[in-house]
Amino acid sequence: MSTHDTPIRVDHVGIAVESVPEAEAVLSVLGAVKRHEEPSPDGSFTWGTYELGGASRLELVSPREGGEESFLTDFLAEHGPGVHHVTLEVADLGAVVEALEAADVRVVDVTERDDWTEAFVSPRNPTGVLFQLMEYHEGYAARHGGPAAAYVGGVPLEGER
Repeated sequence: MSTHDTPIRVDHVGIAVESVPEAEAVLSVLGAVKRHEEPSPDGSFTWGTYELGGASRLELVSPREGGEESFLTDFLAEHGPGVHHVTLEVADLGAVVEALEAADVRVVDVTERDDWTEAFVSPRNPTGVLFQLMEYHEGYAARHGGPAAAYVGGVPLEGER
């Protein structure tokens, strides 16, 4: 039972790949439309967002060519390409983190960025899934391909912004 009233929805499923262009070819055959691609804030990987069926979204993440070792190169070396994380858009990240911690669920790497705040739920939880929690900030869409590219259904969840 939830201990908060914060709207949450699946934003995307992140897939770790060796090469975005090679993996993109598979998504293209499946009918996915590329909405956005850019390097990560630290420059260690590239991420691209793809829409499938109007509201479902997938994200491809690959190490930057010639880049240094990172969480992503480690993941690929250990597991190979595949599902890396599930991102949940949350309207109030603080409330969700507080509820998780109160339930003894480990939350790590809370990071405030210019366009969003994110936190990760350790995969050492009963689901075994790495969850990325994201709260978008004002201006995110303008810098990430517009509302259709930035948000599921083109509209962010409502909450404290």
